[in-house]
Amino acid sequence: MAAKTSVVTESGEVRRALVVGGGLGGLMTVLKLCEAGVPVDLFSLVPVKRSHSVCAQGGINASVNIKGEGDSPYTHFYETIKGGDFLANQPPAKGMAEAAPGIVYMLDRMGVPFNRTPEGNLDFRRFGGTLFHRTAFAGATTGQQLLYALDEQVRRWETQDVEDDRGVTLPGQKMVRKFEAWDLVALVLDEGGTCRGIVAQDLKNNSLQAFRGDAVCLATGGPGLVFGRSTNSMINTGSASAIAFQAGARYANGEFIQVHPTAIPGTDKLRLISESVRGEGGRIWVPKDKGDKREGARIPEAERYYFLEEKYPKYRNLVPRDIASRELFRAVKHEGYSAEGQEAVFLDVTHLNRDVVKKKLEGVLEIYEKFVGVDPYTNPMKIFPAVHYSMGGLWVDFEKGPDGALAPASARNQQTSIPGLFATGEADYQYHGANRLGANSLLSCIYGGMVTGPAMVAWRDGERRSALDLPSSLFEAETRRQQDAWDALGKRTGGEYTVNPYELHGRLGDMMLLKCTVERHDKDLDEVLATLQTMKAEFKRCALLDPAGSGTMNQPRVFLRHLAGMLTLAEVIALGARARQECRGAHYKPALDPELTTGAVGRDDKDWLKTTLATHSKDGPALSYEPVDISLLALARRDYGKVSTGKG
Repeated sequence: MAAKTSVVTESGEVRRALVVGGGLGGLMTVLKLCEAGVPVDLFSLVPVKRSHSVCAQGGINASVNIKGEGDSPYTHFYETIKGGDFLANQPPAKGMAEAAPGIVYMLDRMGVPFNRTPEGNLDFRRFGGTLFHRTAFAGATTGQQLLYALDEQVRRWETQDVEDDRGVTLPGQKMVRKFEAWDLVALVLDEGGTCRGIVAQDLKNNSLQAFRGDAVCLATGGPGLVFGRSTNSMINTGSASAIAFQAGARYANGEFIQVHPTAIPGTDKLRLISESVRGEGGRIWVPKDKGDKREGARIPEAERYYFLEEKYPKYRNLVPRDIASRELFRAVKHEGYSAEGQEAVFLDVTHLNRDVVKKKLEGVLEIYEKFVGVDPYTNPMKIFPAVHYSMGGLWVDFEKGPDGALAPASARNQQTSIPGLFATGEADYQYHGANRLGANSLLSCIYGGMVTGPAMVAWRDGERRSALDLPSSLFEAETRRQQDAWDALGKRTGGEYTVNPYELHGRLGDMMLLKCTVERHDKDLDEVLATLQTMKAEFKRCALLDPAGSGTMNQPRVFLRHLAGMLTLAEVIALGARARQECRGAHYKPALDPELTTGAVGRDDKDWLKTTLATHSKDGPALSYEPVDISLLALARRDYGKVSTGKG
């Protein structure tokens, strides 16, 4: 084992790690670094408490088995792998499931106001893909409560002084320095390709600055804005992942995009209606009469078609999200059902006790009432699937331990293909395979942070050189390159610059949403890839819509940089989808579905039980594949008890 690295250099400079992203994954990484005595610089595009983790509603999974149903961490592990259609590497998923109960109890001790039973125990609800009550929750605002709890813990470290190896306080040096409203612009790599820091931009005044870090972590969320309208926050462009990808990091399983079954249809963005609504007894249905345009509350029970309950009597409304989204999409788009004559289905809680529902779901139902103007307690909600989550992300490594889970504190864990660069949260691909089970996202973010922090410490302790030992010219040169690029964006006015970047993004989102989500067809994907080449050429002619000076915030100029990243990741997603010739989890090609086409392959474990790896090149992404670790669980049929109804 390497000796513990000194906190300071011989000249008295403090060695720091860098964490980019202030959501659950980033905050937990910061906490684990600080507990190990490593000072941290934390960067966030928005105020930390506005990170996208705040939007999570339904809960966090942990097999505590408080209701005596026979649940266990092993069952959670199995259902995570099964729900992900066996595409997740099994050791990381096993470690996550085993750590989950301890994580929930830790959060409880931090003060998260989880719902409780009358006896005072933590309460748990059901979520999709399981028959057990496994999801701990804080009403319908669980993400907010978890984020605030971890933020409070990090704030405590912001007040703690850094101490040297003898325990002497270093004046003016705090364990955590927080940089909010800063945007990642570039990674700083040394001559050997090791990440030694970042260049970031202060969005308040547009100044660029290089930061040295003995280990760097990206916890920057997913690329939902590639699809234009989604349930994601408007900051989720995937820009940081695109920067890492273009710097040499591999991007894994980009084609696996989760479409959540239930969101409010909208023209600006799509607002999530949590799976917790179905977990508490909400029912999905459509009028049996395809021409029925009456309000849902006026349609009698006998005239309703509960298609999920009829097709999946065992799991009913809580089949995994990929299955539910396809069934909703099929009912509306192919079979012609509707809700009030609109392309939607009903999600109904009107049969449930109002007081109980309000206690457990008030936060999410308020969202519906606010944006639709209809009382969901007395009128069924109109919902439709929406892009929600990326199972794909930056490829990260892992080391398998003797118990089959992750080897503790291995520097390989969560490390990307760029040495010294780590990724966690939705920014990595590690835990969910081809489809994420509901309420596993908050768990994977927190568990990923708990793994990433010790891994960064191990990497730091094993490195011969510190970033502070490198010549300043390395960081100055990268800062100059980024300043030149920023200045060039500022000159995109008049002349050849005639393309509106927001209009280009709108077309990108519409195309990806239509042709690269619930159902995929090779002909459509060929068109997407060809159109993306045209769009990349158009991007070179995108105009700066606000030519304000460099000393003030300029969002249109920042958007240009993020749009470049979205075009890059769109190509990774579409190319991976075109190449994968099977149906697996969220990746679904009707032409390969045996239920629709005689002789179709369906899920092809022989040729496609592999992780898609995308590598950047000047000609576009290059794809390769690596086998999935299936050493702990045997493959099985992904059976959720579907029966034929003869309807439609």
